[in-house]
Amino acid sequence: MPEIVFNGPEGRLEGRYRHGRARNAPIALILHPHPRHGGTMNNKVVYSLFQSFHRAGFSVLRFNFRGVGRSQGVYDNGVGEISDATSAFDWMQAYNPHAAGCWIGGFSFGAWIAMQVLMRRPEIDSFVCVAPPVGLYNFGFLEPCPSSGLLIHGSEDQLVPAPDVLRLRDRLCRQKAITVDYTVIDGANHFFDAHAGDFQAAVDSYLARRTKDYVLREGDEDEAR
Repeated sequence: MPEIVFNGPEGRLEGRYRHGRARNAPIALILHPHPRHGGTMNNKVVYSLFQSFHRAGFSVLRFNFRGVGRSQGVYDNGVGEISDATSAFDWMQAYNPHAAGCWIGGFSFGAWIAMQVLMRRPEIDSFVCVAPPVGLYNFGFLEPCPSSGLLIHGSEDQLVPAPDVLRLRDRLCRQKAITVDYTVIDGANHFFDAHAGDFQAAVDSYLARRTKDYVLREGDEDEAR
């Protein structure tokens, strides 16, 4: 799995990238949980999302926000992390100029950042957000939500009550032509401990259904530069 380094607003950012097999493979960016609470691009939920998108035919990138791992800079309360994510999208789009689509995904804090990036980048077609921290962070900026997508949550999430996420989903679905699926993994906590298989199956199923209309031209799989 190629390691990459790209330029961010406050210096170099490190990531892991896998190129899709099709020459016009859609792209996906995956964002990790809170840097101040041990969140990195190697988080198991982030890695599972990364793998699911690649199996679905995407070129996919996960990376460390500023101040995490070998990424330069310091934590910036979400503001700088949004800029980091947009820099990551710039890198992906430059490397994949003929991508058939553009998605974003994130876990916990990463889900909050992902949805803010969604509002800033109209080329993003859809999203997969896992355990969005509703109540801990303000999601009021998502009115109207510009794209359909998926919210996944654990029924036993100890940090964010599942009914709060359901209310967010219902609010987003009031927008015309927007469909936000809501999948609850029964018995799962915030980190989906002991429910990794159920989580992965839910993501795989959603991606298979939503991406079946992409027309992909098969070609040799390239390595990242």
